[in-house]
Amino acid sequence: QVQLVESGGGLVQAGGSLRLSCTFSGRAVNWLNIGWFRQAPGKEREFVAAIDWSGSNTDYADSMKGRFTISRDNIKNTVYLQMSSLKPEDTAVYYCAAGSVGIRRSGAEYNYWGQGTQVTVSS
Repeated sequence: QVQLVESGGGLVQAGGSLRLSCTFSGRAVNWLNIGWFRQAPGKEREFVAAIDWSGSNTDYADSMKGRFTISRDNIKNTVYLQMSSLKPEDTAVYYCAAGSVGIRRSGAEYNYWGQGTQVTVSS
């Protein structure tokens, strides 16, 4: 079993920055690929970014490229999502998820999910 806990969400003004953390625990967690997803009210969950178990490979949704950076520290069992130049449309609950089949954009490819952290960007 794998557990994931997100933190770092909050209220920020447009143009500001936040760093989200996803701390994971359980068996063989350092071999897991981690994805970030978000879901805004009334909208479907969407892919944000993903990183493989080694940290060598990453993927980003087009609208996040250049603004968001995903990284991981396997000693601390933590994946980070650094978000910059935030926009009101980035407001959502952000979730991290873990899977073992490579970095994927589909939430169905991930087996474990955290409880989410709220990010609110004011205009």
